[in-house]
Amino acid sequence: MSVGGRLAGANPRKTDSVRTLGAVTTTALRAAVLALPETVWDAEDAAKPNRFGVLDGTRHIVFRFVDDPRDWRRSHDRALWPAWRPLLAPVLEAAVRGYGYAHGLFPRVMLARMRPGGIIQPHVDGHPAARWPHKIHVPLVTNPGVICHFGGSDRHLAADIAVEVDNLAPHSVRNTGDTDRIHLIFEYYDPDQPEPDWLAPLLARSA
Repeated sequence: MSVGGRLAGANPRKTDSVRTLGAVTTTALRAAVLALPETVWDAEDAAKPNRFGVLDGTRHIVFRFVDDPRDWRRSHDRALWPAWRPLLAPVLEAAVRGYGYAHGLFPRVMLARMRPGGIIQPHVDGHPAARWPHKIHVPLVTNPGVICHFGGSDRHLAADIAVEVDNLAPHSVRNTGDTDRIHLIFEYYDPDQPEPDWLAPLLARSA
């Protein structure tokens, strides 16, 4: 079910377009990402939990992920999180500082690497666990030919600028440049915010 082109039940705090959160320092994280061997990318992508046909050949390294696609409140660390946390945490925390949440949590954290010529087909993040957290991108490596469609229009997301995007309306990406695009992508929510009315009945139906 959708309302105004977006999925019903969305967190009212989420953007319905693109919200610029501000500049973040990614120097150390970017250097570590660029130093990753192809074998690590290949192994982590082969084991990733987020397998959707619209992602085409985009590869991922997933550091944290939800336990259940219906429930953002339960999530877990994956194998690389402990080693990468010192590099990731400063970027994550800087990106979300403006929200002002006292106990904000990150249910999903990953790197997404799109090859030159790559395409992510138009889609909506339709599972229930996507309706509540903020969806945030921090471009680490990009080029002018990377065009993202969010909020009803095409735009280029600049490196080292954190942005929240609307993942509940159709969105897509294409890399028309000749270099990779690598984004840090993560979710963030306020556990002190009252939960939506639809969550408990949804979980009870399949208990």
